[in-house]
Amino acid sequence: MLGEMSERDRAILALETVWPRHSGAKEEAIRAQLGMSAARYYQLLGRLIDSEAALEYDPLLVGRLRRIRDARALQRSARTPGFVG
Repeated sequence: MLGEMSERDRAILALETVWPRHSGAKEEAIRAQLGMSAARYYQLLGRLIDSEAALEYDPLLVGRLRRIRDARALQRSARTPGFVG
């Protein structure tokens, strides 16, 4: 349900919509617009994209972010010694 998302949650998704790639300028925008460190932003974003509320709010963005995260996790696990996949 959309009511489960806070203003901060919506602001995080809005920033991710306009700045989909990691960069120094993005980190400056995170600090200026949201008043938090980039590390905190990505921590919150990771939790947020797992929520049903975020998926309902912006299914295309959340789906894309989930696919990117999952692909990176698969790449990391494939580089792990002893991984059988």
